[in-house]
Amino acid sequence: MRDSHPVYLVGAGPGDPELLTLKAVRVLREATVVMVDDLVGEQVLDAVFGDAPRPRVVQVGKRGHRAGATPQAFIEKLLVREALAGERVVRLKGGDPLVFGRAGEEMSALHEAGVEVRVVNGITSGLAAVNALGVGWTDRRAGAQGVLLLTGHAQAGGAAPDWAAAARLAAGGTTLVIYMGVQQAGAICAALREVLPADWPAAVVQQASLGAQRHALSTLEALPRLLVAQGFASPAILVIGPVLAQARALADEDLLAWAVRQSG
Repeated sequence: MRDSHPVYLVGAGPGDPELLTLKAVRVLREATVVMVDDLVGEQVLDAVFGDAPRPRVVQVGKRGHRAGATPQAFIEKLLVREALAGERVVRLKGGDPLVFGRAGEEMSALHEAGVEVRVVNGITSGLAAVNALGVGWTDRRAGAQGVLLLTGHAQAGGAAPDWAAAARLAAGGTTLVIYMGVQQAGAICAALREVLPADWPAAVVQQASLGAQRHALSTLEALPRLLVAQGFASPAILVIGPVLAQARALADEDLLAWAVRQSG
C-alpha cells in the first residue's frame, strides 16, 4: 500500500443525524476532505460539526442517470487523487456504503492505486423504512423467513432483476424491499403479479427517518396508482410482503381504504 491515509467509505444512514454511528462521527471529524453524496442532507454535517471548522466538502451528486450527476469514474479518480495528495478522505454515502452504493467500484479503484480502504457501516434506508411502518423484515407471525433487497433501477444497458424469481421467493415467505423503485413501480408490480395475487400487501415509505417522512399501505395491484395519486417520489422504499399486516394499526385509514377500493 502507498504511504497515504486510508480512505473511509462512511454510511450516513437514512437521514436522521442521530442514527449516525459514533465511529462515523469520529472519522468525519478527523477528515480533511469529505466527498458527499446527493442523498446526504446538510443536517448530517451540521450535527457532526456544528459551529466548528469543517473539512473541505465536495459535493458529488449521483442519483440515477439524471442530468448533472457526477460520473462515477470522476469520483473514483478524485478519491485516489486526494488520498495520494495526503488528505484524510471520507466518502460519505446515504444509508450503508455496501447497499447499492457502488462502494465495490470505489474500493477497487483505490486498491489498484495502492490506497487502503476502510468501511464504516450505516443504517440502510430499507431498514429505516420498515421501522417507519412499525414492522420487521422477518416477523415470524407473518411467516417471513428472510428478506431480499432489490434495486428497481437497473444499470444502463444491464438486465433488470428477475422479478418472477423474486415473487416466488416472496410467496415462500421472503419480504421484498425495493430501493429506487418508484419510477418503475408499474412494471415491477405487474411482473410480481405474474406470481403473486393482486391483493398481496405492499407499501411505500418516502424519506424514512426524516421529518418529512410519509408512508402508505396498499396492495400490489393498487400501489402504482397510489404512488401517482398521492405524489410519492424518490427517495422512497417499496416494501412487499405479509409482514405489512402488522402495520395496519399505523396506516392512514383514508389511503388504505383508497387502495382497497382500487384493488376491488
